[in-house]
Amino acid sequence: MSGQGQKSPAIAAAVIFFGFLLLFFAMPAIMLWLADFSPWLAAAFGTVAVLSFFAIFWLRARHQRKRD
Repeated sequence: MSGQGQKSPAIAAAVIFFGFLLLFFAMPAIMLWLADFSPWLAAAFGTVAVLSFFAIFWLRARHQRKRD
């Protein structure tokens, strides 16, 4: 494998991680805004946001296993 090929997964993981970091930074404000409409909606958003963090890495790992 070339040197560039080894850096690609790390760069992709870092981009995903920092994207979610921004989401989690803004999440309290989003949840408070949603709670004005419904506390259940705010809870659902928080749950989906946290689960999607793990789901994106799980899906990426499945794709990598199929590709290799």
